[in-house]
Amino acid sequence: MPKLDFDIITLGHGSGGILTNKLLEAGVFDLLSNPLLDTHHDGAMLNLTGRVAFTTDSYVISPVFFPGGNIGELAVNGTVNDLAMCGAVPKYLSLSFILEEGLPMAEFWDILVSIKGAAERAGVFVVTGDTKVVERGKGD
Repeated sequence: MPKLDFDIITLGHGSGGILTNKLLEAGVFDLLSNPLLDTHHDGAMLNLTGRVAFTTDSYVISPVFFPGGNIGELAVNGTVNDLAMCGAVPKYLSLSFILEEGLPMAEFWDILVSIKGAAERAGVFVVTGDTKVVERGKGD
């Protein structure tokens, strides 16, 4: 995990301002780096031809760490599976974080590492995303 000046997620990390930028720069952008994500935009510009399959999914699970995995792996694998089930070859993902205030950064980092591993195994790139932080106890 990178060296940080904060140990937990706060509501300010979802504000879209300086704290959000600190959170993303603290590892998300570096860990999931690819040419499309490296633009740091709120959207991704893709050059596509032919038929395109597109999906979005969201996951809420308690606990976020479970035997054999965590919510990060579930999110990547579940979304990739949705595309594969319609006959598509998954290539790109949009990743949206809905984080609960007070989430330890060490846990968030573990989830990010799992996301990276699952994306690599599936052969997909995270190309854009969004970050929101909700009050403690409001994540479910």
